Amino acid sequence: MSATDFKDYYGILGVSKTTSAEEIKKKFRKLALKYHPDRNPGDKKAEARFKEISEAYEVLSDPEKRKKYDQFGQYWKQAGQGGWSPNGANVDFGGFDFSQYGNFDEFINELLGRFSSPGGGTHRSYSYGNSTGGTRPSATDFGGFSGGFDSFGKQTASADQQATIRLSFSEAFRGARKRLNLGNEMIDVRIPPGAKPGSRVRVKGKGKLDSYTRRRGDLYLNVELQPHSFFEFEGDNLVCEVPIAPDEAVLGASIEVPTPDGLVTMRVPSGIRSGQSLRPRIRRSYLAPPIPFATVPSFLRPC
Repeated sequence: MSATDFKDYYGILGVSKTTSAEEIKKKFRKLALKYHPDRNPGDKKAEARFKEISEAYEVLSDPEKRKKYDQFGQYWKQAGQGGWSPNGANVDFGGFDFSQYGNFDEFINELLGRFSSPGGGTHRSYSYGNSTGGTRPSATDFGGFSGGFDSFGKQTASADQQATIRLSFSEAFRGARKRLNLGNEMIDVRIPPGAKPGSRVRVKGKGKLDSYTRRRGDLYLNVELQPHSFFEFEGDNLVCEVPIAPDEAVLGASIEVPTPDGLVTMRVPSGIRSGQSLRPRIRRSYLAPPIPFATVPSFLRPC
């Protein structure tokens, strides 16, 4: 990489090298809302700017990437930077090494709210909510294997095996098809829509070999979610911190806020305080059936 190709991520976000991670997050959110494609339809410059600030935040929000970027400058990617691998999704068995599967385009698509479907189409949104305690999603066949949520309270047999799978925000809520590397075997698994931190997906017949029955147990994938730029869980609620100006807090205002469906306009009442939560009304344009989860609108928290 030449000096002319080097991107000043701090300059792109308008922050300094000493700026804290929390302040970088707030700055990114302000810029992302300003240049979001839904707010600037058809504006190629705004879309390019949005991608630029998203790329900068993708690096500076990751402590390891930021450290290498600060230390090696334009050569930070060559300095032991781990890349994306086609060898399977990032699954932690505690005894095997697995690599992450994906690319930077998926990160951008997640921020844009445009997620590609397996058939080549696109979907703009997905459902979110909390479990009603009723019927669990049933296993869905994919590539000869199945994936469905399972209760943590159920004791597994000795041949069953547990692992951790890390999902992006879009993969968890819309569902995903993941290729997993089990060391000496590659398998395809369907993750049902509506996964949350702590959900568990059962894959039949992909556990350890039982020496007595000569049959394989089941594989249980414990779901972890990768951090999202806008949203985070607090219990069963989806929370998004939204920056507002002092005069908007005092007088009240109509502001645009991000949701899993894209931007929506909501009214901020006068006299609102930092940290106070609001619940917007959300109309979903896409719902991937069947999702047996009760709808829980997100909270918006002024910051």
